[in-house]
Order: sequence, then C-alpha cells, then structure tokens
Amino acid sequence: MDALHALTLGDVLREHARTSPQRTALVCGDDRHTWPQFDERVNRLANALAAKGFVAGDRILWLGQNCHRVLEGLLAAAKLGGMFCAANWRQSAAELAFVIDDLDPHTIVWQDAEVGGGVRDARQRSTSKARWLQHDGPGSGSEYESALATAPAGDPAVDVDPSSALLLMYTAAFAGRPNAAMLSHTAIVSQDLVIAMLQEVDNAHVYLNCGPMFHIATFMTTLATFHVGGTNVFTPRVDAEELCRIIEAEQCTGAFLVPPTIDQITEVNADHRYDIKTLRTYPGRRAWTDMVTVDDSPWAQRPGGYGQTEVMGMLTFNAIGPFGTGTHGRPSPLVQVRVVDPDGNDVPAGETGEIVGRGPTVMNGYWNRPEVNAARQRDGWHHTSDLGRREPDGTLTFIGPKTRMVKSAAENIYPAEVEGCIKQHPAVADAAIIGVPDPTWTQSVKAIVVLKDGEAASAADIIEHCRANIASYKKPKSVEFVDAIPRNGFAVDYDALDARFGGGGYPGGTNRSA
Repeated sequence: MDALHALTLGDVLREHARTSPQRTALVCGDDRHTWPQFDERVNRLANALAAKGFVAGDRILWLGQNCHRVLEGLLAAAKLGGMFCAANWRQSAAELAFVIDDLDPHTIVWQDAEVGGGVRDARQRSTSKARWLQHDGPGSGSEYESALATAPAGDPAVDVDPSSALLLMYTAAFAGRPNAAMLSHTAIVSQDLVIAMLQEVDNAHVYLNCGPMFHIATFMTTLATFHVGGTNVFTPRVDAEELCRIIEAEQCTGAFLVPPTIDQITEVNADHRYDIKTLRTYPGRRAWTDMVTVDDSPWAQRPGGYGQTEVMGMLTFNAIGPFGTGTHGRPSPLVQVRVVDPDGNDVPAGETGEIVGRGPTVMNGYWNRPEVNAARQRDGWHHTSDLGRREPDGTLTFIGPKTRMVKSAAENIYPAEVEGCIKQHPAVADAAIIGVPDPTWTQSVKAIVVLKDGEAASAADIIEHCRANIASYKKPKSVEFVDAIPRNGFAVDYDALDARFGGGGYPGGTNRSA
C-alpha cells in the first residue's frame, strides 16, 4: 500500500479530531461527543476488538436500530482493516439467522429494546461462534460500554488498504438469497464528496438519521456529513413528534424523510409548537412548506437518478449536467456507464440493454459469492442486471430489472420494458410478459394484463398501444386478461404464469438471466 497517497475512513476521523477539536460529531439521546471524543471511543472499541483476536478482514455485525454506535462500529472496523454490516432489524428471526451464518462475524453488537426477541431467536437458530455485545444495557453497565471503558484509548495504528472492503450491505434476494455488497473505503470516500457537492452538505450540516441505516439511501448522507465534519444526530426510528423535538433542539438542517413521515410531521406540528425552520427539505403542501426551509441545492431541485447498493447508492444523477430527455440523468463524474447487449457490446442510443459501470464507487463484489461475482464483474465492468437506454442527448433512462429475456428471431426483448409500456395504458392496473415457444420466431410475446376496476380494453387495444410506443417487434402477439398477477412477495411469479399460459423456450433454457 502507498501510505503517502492513501485515505481511509479512519484517516478522515483522525483528521477531524485534529482539525475540529471543539465541534460536535455525534448526538444520540443523552450522548453527545466531540470529534476527539468520537475518535477516542472508536480507538477503544478497535482495541477491545483486537484484544479478542479481531484482525483485518474480520466482520462486525450490528443488530439494532439507529444509534451513534453504528458509526463507531464502522470506524472501528475501518481502523482495523475489517468490515461492518448493519442488518435490517425488521427482518424475521430466520432471515437474521441467515445473515449471521452467512456473514460469520467476529463480533455481533445487538440491541434488546424493541428488537431483542427476534435477535435472541435468530441467535438460537444460527451456528455462529461470534462474540455478542449488548449495547443498550442499563446505564454505563452495557457489555459494549464496559468493553470500551477497559480498552486502551490510543490509536491502533494498523496499516489499512483504502481499496479493501469496509461497508457490507445486504441487497434484495432477487436470486433466491440476499447478497452482501462489499463497499471499499475508496468507494465511500469518493461518493461522500459527490453527495456533499450535490446536496450542499458542509461542516455546518446537522443531519438527522431517522431513516433506516441498513439502507444505502440513508447512509449516503450520513457518511457525507461525517466526511465533511458535520454533525450526525441519531434517533432509533421514526416518530413524528420526536423528530420535531430533535430538529428544534439540535437545529437539524437535513433529514431522511419520506412522504408519509412528512404528512405525520405536518399533522403533529400543525400548531407550530416546534420550530423546525432550520430543516432544509423539499417543498410540499403549503402547511409543510411554511414550517421548513425549502432546499435549493442541485439535489433538491433535481433529485434522484439511477443507482443500487452495489455502486455506493448512485451511478447517475439528475442533478449533473444540463437537463435532458433521460429520466435518470447523467453519470457521476467518478464513473463510466455503458448500455450493452448480452454479448457486452454497446447498443445504439435509443435501444434497450443492460446498464454496466465501473469506477471507484463500484463494489468490490459480494461477500462469499465467487460465482455471482464472476458473472457480475465480467469483462472488467459491473453488470447491474438492470435495463436502461442511453438517449441521443447522452442521458440515461432506467427501464427495469433484467429478470428475463424473450428471444424473437434475432431480437432480444426485455419484459420489463414491455411491461412498463403496457402499464402506461390508462385502463391497465398491472401487467406481466412471458415468452411462448414459436416454431417460426423461437418465441412470441404474450401479455398478461389486469385492468383497472370499471375500465375496459381489448387485446387489440393493448397491442396497438405497444406498437405506438415501442419497437413493433417488442409488442405482444397475444394478450390474456386476469384478475391479478401472481407474486412471490413483490416479485412477479413468472413460473406460475408460464405454467398457466404455456410460457417457455427462453434463451439458455432458463427464465432468469445470470
């Protein structure tokens, strides 16, 4: 490792402790720590872990809600060359047990309040030999705080490669089981600076961590705030009145708020008993806009883009470059993005293909998934398994997940694109596409359609709607109307549709892409 030119997350913390000795880094309930205090607590945790045999490459698993100790665990792992994962505490005991066994952590930091029952059940189900530390025991007597109190305060001074994985985040189980994306120090540091630029986050920013910290959408701004020396404030979960109280007390300037939470805050604070005017956020109904400050950052004016956990949250941004025709903006200045066919060749502008990317914010791979990694990182590009289209002006339009491909003669047809088109028909409530064996064309497209209550449309209407909006060869050859599309959770049960309507003949003999 070239130490002269390296920068890890641990280095960022060390610099803040030197540069901002009196500024507040963390607020969580009654806990409030300056940057030097934060750095010392991280050192103590790292030394406590090392004393129990934690070495580079080992893993810390967090089983709890939002807390300042999430950042402490992440930074302790950073200083030791290890990895940190915050699991989704809303999962079932069986799902948590899978994560425990799959990750095989050295140490598990867990919470009793609200989630303890499920965590204990998961512990019984798992085969893990991990060390367990409860962080929310009474007073200062918790196992976590006891471990810190007895550990040395000095920096562990371990040489850490910034390209090594640090943050582990489990992604959706599209292929039958979830996978933990491994995000490096470099990926985090790089994305921090882009997010800070677009959201106008600086060292005066006070970010309220009320969104789920097991989700990259929340964690992106947490880490950007950390990186530029702002203050991170934590609350275990969303409670509208408590959010109002914290925003007023801590003068929060940012928060992760979804529309239902905004509605709840608007109702709770209808009498303006809490002054939350410091909060910079999106405009909304008059009552909401009147009680906050409308955010005019580039991100707020043109939010979103295309991304996934595997690319540290975002690959493209609507806030970058001039406005275009694509619905998901332009690539981050740190990455390259292409749209390719199944053989890895670029498709022309306006054509649908798989989105692939590479750059410092792309994951190192999935934890303990060598075969999946080989497929997803082939040819030196991260294959997102998502479909998109490069518009003639260079912007990107995200189409949908690449769950299947229908082959009609020499043409590749992606169901997500055709489904999206059909769902734009005013009479359609839901739709799915399957491929039906065709002796002439290999496969033909069949649409399975659910109509809205009180609406009417014929098969000819659906086919003509597709012909008018997408390439003619992609339109359905036949249409079946049903009362509901079968699903496994949120995912369409394509196997059930194939069995019912004669689907089959997919390229490679499988319904799923690699």
